Amino acid sequence: MSPREAAPAPRLPGYTFSHLLGGGGAADVYCYDQQLPRRQVAVKVLLPSVDDAEKSAFEREADLTARVSQHPSIVTVYQAGVSEDGREYLVMEHCPRPTLGQRYRTERIGVPEVLRIGVQLACAVESMHRAGIVHQDIKPANILANDFGRPVLSDFGIAAPIDDPAPAVGMSIPWAAPELLAAAPQAGPRADVYSLAATLFSALAGRSPFERPHGQNEAADLVGRIERGTPTPFTREDVPARLHTVLARAMATDPARRHAHAVDLAMDLRAVEADLGLPLTPLDLGEAPGAAVVGGVDPDATRVRGVRQIRPDDDATRTRPVHAVPAVPEPEVDLRVSVDPEPRRRHTGRLIAGILSAVVLVAAVVVVLLVTRDPDRGVNRDDDPLANPVPTVGLTVPTPIGLSGTRQADGSAVFTWRNPDPQEGDSYLWGVLRSTGQTRLQPTETTSVTIPAEDIDDLDAEVCVEVSVVRADRRASTAPAQGCTE
Repeated sequence: MSPREAAPAPRLPGYTFSHLLGGGGAADVYCYDQQLPRRQVAVKVLLPSVDDAEKSAFEREADLTARVSQHPSIVTVYQAGVSEDGREYLVMEHCPRPTLGQRYRTERIGVPEVLRIGVQLACAVESMHRAGIVHQDIKPANILANDFGRPVLSDFGIAAPIDDPAPAVGMSIPWAAPELLAAAPQAGPRADVYSLAATLFSALAGRSPFERPHGQNEAADLVGRIERGTPTPFTREDVPARLHTVLARAMATDPARRHAHAVDLAMDLRAVEADLGLPLTPLDLGEAPGAAVVGGVDPDATRVRGVRQIRPDDDATRTRPVHAVPAVPEPEVDLRVSVDPEPRRRHTGRLIAGILSAVVLVAAVVVVLLVTRDPDRGVNRDDDPLANPVPTVGLTVPTPIGLSGTRQADGSAVFTWRNPDPQEGDSYLWGVLRSTGQTRLQPTETTSVTIPAEDIDDLDAEVCVEVSVVRADRRASTAPAQGCTE
């Protein structure tokens, strides 16, 4: 919490004050009991002393957060208003569980959970970018968890329109992309991709990426390491080499070498899940005009549709210039904020996935570079995975393309698709997406299936399916194709 004294909690019609959650530079966050509907909420209230610029920033935060708050992994905004004493406030969902910032230094977070969190947050970031917003301050302390354990991205205090990203003042250095720390900062979606990957790095390493255990970790030290692209290696036997490679690519010093879209990072993380034989985390992406094609797949391949189912140094921030930054402060107490538990689509079946990996040679190189090398000396930049990351998406099993369905006169539905990279031994897994969220996958050797009328729940509704390619070694598509009858 901020060392200053918290302002008294204001009286809000329809809410009863519970307790203080925390405080920041321009606002305090309180827990209130909402009377109707009855639930706990987090209320962010501006301080009485803020100036007009801080009021404008608060209103912008409310507008930008509300624009994307329907995503299941973005904090939900319920209401905004002005309290009886004249202070502006923002009512949001309350996330009572420990934040990722509170967890990563105190517990060993398992690889499956980190992958799941990464996919879900990457989808949130992708949806945010499609809505024309860059966050600019993704970090562990801003990753909350709702009552169901789902990660929730919060704190849009320095978010900005994607076509007019004003230089971020006050972002947290340990997870900031190098272009944000330059004399002429360049904000953009790939900076958010970097910060998300750096956040996942922290969840695995138990520290921020450029922090040196028992070393100098002042703000200027961190900035220099970030600009050189030399994160401090970590060793965990349960972290596969391919995951090191994915994070290295997303944290490349050159933005052009990173994933072009946050969803591409999600696809790579799902590929690691497939390698480990884990259930693939669903992609929570809604349709949007002009939305990027998932993973570079043929635009006719899938339609993401609304199928009817559904411590030191951690939170150091600075204002420019870099060289005037004081020592990194203690981590802030996360203030915010839990999902109104509405039903979510769950349409991904448990795919058959092997544990054979197609990147053994790359993995060996990455292990040597990321685990054993000195971070600042003797680095061959030609071999550095952060400078020359491997395009891992191309190594995954592809998604079927051209998936389409038609209804027949007898009420049945026929679906067809194409395999973009057919190989000997390929087969397919397909299943009907149902309103219950339960998808029963079935194998087939052909590129078409017929669903009898008696197997269709509602003959007047469209029928939707998902299809995956399955290789002879039992690896499956990391992103199943989805399609519905026309």
